[in-house]
Amino acid sequence: MAMEPKKTPMPTQDPRERITNFREVALGYTPEDARREALRCLNCKNRPCVEGCPVNVNIPGFIQKIREGDLDGAYEVIAATSSLPAVCGRVCPQENQCEAKCAMGIKFEPVGIGRLERYVADHHNAASVPPRKASSNGCKVAVVGSGPSSLTCAGDLAKLGYDVTVFEALHAAGGVLVYGIPEFRLPKSIVAREVENLKALGVTVETNVVVGKTVTVDELFEEGFRAVFLGTGAGLPMFMNIPGENLVGVYSANEYLTRSNLMKAYREDSDTPIRKGGRVAVVGGGNVAMDAARTALRLGAEKVTIIYRRSEAELPARREEAEHAREEGVEFLYLANPVEILGYRNFEDPRDPKNGAVTGIRCTRMELGEPDERGRRVPRPIAGSEFHVPVDTVVIAIGTSPNPLIRSIVGGVQLNRRGGIVVTEEGATHRAGVYAGGDAVTGAATVISAMGAGKTAAAAIHRYLSE
Repeated sequence: MAMEPKKTPMPTQDPRERITNFREVALGYTPEDARREALRCLNCKNRPCVEGCPVNVNIPGFIQKIREGDLDGAYEVIAATSSLPAVCGRVCPQENQCEAKCAMGIKFEPVGIGRLERYVADHHNAASVPPRKASSNGCKVAVVGSGPSSLTCAGDLAKLGYDVTVFEALHAAGGVLVYGIPEFRLPKSIVAREVENLKALGVTVETNVVVGKTVTVDELFEEGFRAVFLGTGAGLPMFMNIPGENLVGVYSANEYLTRSNLMKAYREDSDTPIRKGGRVAVVGGGNVAMDAARTALRLGAEKVTIIYRRSEAELPARREEAEHAREEGVEFLYLANPVEILGYRNFEDPRDPKNGAVTGIRCTRMELGEPDERGRRVPRPIAGSEFHVPVDTVVIAIGTSPNPLIRSIVGGVQLNRRGGIVVTEEGATHRAGVYAGGDAVTGAATVISAMGAGKTAAAAIHRYLSE
């Protein structure tokens, strides 16, 4: 069979249809699609793709199982190192990680590793095959938060026989997977199923528990937990500190997406308040900005514009997410940066209900200077280039910082200047028995990098408790 130079295309909803609903955009491979794509894998002996995976999935191994028609075996290969395969197959930036290392990518398009992982995970979940539960070793470990780093840490420890309890402050487990990523990119039923898989391994999940308030870390140790993992995420939104950010109609992306995703504001019968319709500006160029812009369209926005201070070449969002946004009608305004958000003022009638509402955003043109220490060209404002964009809603999506409640959660740990928990390479904090990982350490990053940190910490906790 001749080698196919391009990836097998992913079936998707038509853009004209999908902007009217919140159903998943990517529809997944058929068995024929999956086999065709699996046959593109060269099964390299040095496995460069595995080096690019933060959780070290045996990628050639599971793809070979797909070739053989053994999907249960393929899932076992993935699950040996990944606790959230259905999630990773959907939201990981494979093009910058495993697929970036794929030998096929030297001359052709790399193998669609993420698409194949999703296919295997979805087949497993549809078959409702319960995971094998390990024998208990009688040792209790507490995990604070239920985002990707926490769920990975919990899953790895459960597989080793630990009695793991996950404590989640919100009413649903999943962390950023449920409050941050929209339904059309990651259905909440998928997250719920992955959580159920962990429960089947023996993990206990307690929601509506705010560690540091409902119960302290000291009390967890007193209750017999031998170690604690902190995966509290990056829940503090960053703003630009420009005039007008307190106007009605200005949201952080965290608030905007949480209202839609977790609080179901997109439903017609929902009583969760959120601005729908009109003209929307989203400031930022990452995946969160794409999520906010595409959510705004589905909420009925007439026009959505992403304002990004660098050029298209520097856009940090996944290529697929940016392409989907363009297909759906999102406009991109590059090399522009807001300097003020403008609002309505009726000085003659202070009771006018429109007072304080957003009417526009004033921006300045930017140019790119020399690269910074990370290799990214620094944007600089062009004098006298200011212009006005009329909008009704502004969503600020320029990043988040670690949860500021960390100080009240646990004593004896050190924080860096950005509020992140200081840890060793193994995820250990300065307090014995307390580990941390994910966005609580690094600030906002990718799901898979958070999973890698949870995996590293789980191994370190096992070593610590085995001494």
